Amino acid sequence: MRKYILLLFVLFAGATTLSTQTKYPTVIISTTYGDMKVMLYDDTPRHSEYFLKLVKQGYFDGTLFHRVIENFMIQGGAQDSRNAPAGVTIGSGRTDMEIMPEIRPNHYHKKGALAAPRREDKENPQKKSDMSQFYIVQGTIYTPGRLDTLEMAVNVPIKNKIIRTHYSPHKEELARLKATDPHAFNAKLDSVLHIVDSLYTAAPDKFFFSPEQKADYSTQGGVHHLDGEYTVYGEVIEGLEVIDRIGALPTDAHNRPKKDARIIKAYVEP
Repeated sequence: MRKYILLLFVLFAGATTLSTQTKYPTVIISTTYGDMKVMLYDDTPRHSEYFLKLVKQGYFDGTLFHRVIENFMIQGGAQDSRNAPAGVTIGSGRTDMEIMPEIRPNHYHKKGALAAPRREDKENPQKKSDMSQFYIVQGTIYTPGRLDTLEMAVNVPIKNKIIRTHYSPHKEELARLKATDPHAFNAKLDSVLHIVDSLYTAAPDKFFFSPEQKADYSTQGGVHHLDGEYTVYGEVIEGLEVIDRIGALPTDAHNRPKKDARIIKAYVEP
């Protein structure tokens, strides 16, 4: 019996491991402040394969984390950052390395998320990713109350609009019935509220954090307002403390660290 239980445990553990594996190899980003191990996502193949191709070419080797904003993110990989003198503005993107987005609701900007920067919507309405660089999220921790407030900020206006549209036209009638016929008032009110609730339930623009998002944002932290705007195609699975070390560096007026944070080498884990 004990052997049978042990066998079940081994099989279950093996299945769990396989379910978390991806078809892509892990990548090590070795920096002057430590190493980060990155897992690439299967369901963002254009981004994962493009990033992996650049890694194998040594494209990011010797470049800097040129844009660092504490409690937000660290951005690096730009080719004009390699051997750039101190104080020089760097970080130019490349339109010739843009690809179509792969924004997935299950990949969000938790701490350690690997994502692609891009040009602004006005000049890039398709939200194409600039693969010549990447950024890694540091972010901040959200309290459960803060997450509730963010949900309400989206959902309350939606419900208020429905109320204005479907409740307000009956306001005078409801006031009259309330004064003259309480039974009819309650029946009418129930009918109106039922319509309001049904329309709110079906409203496509409502927003709620998933249980996974709530857990990650309230423990690891992240940057929620970037969700849905940029493609997240991987995550740091080891070396989160390196993000904090780089994020804490003093920076100049252009968010470039005054002391270089260099990518020594990015390579596929042997």
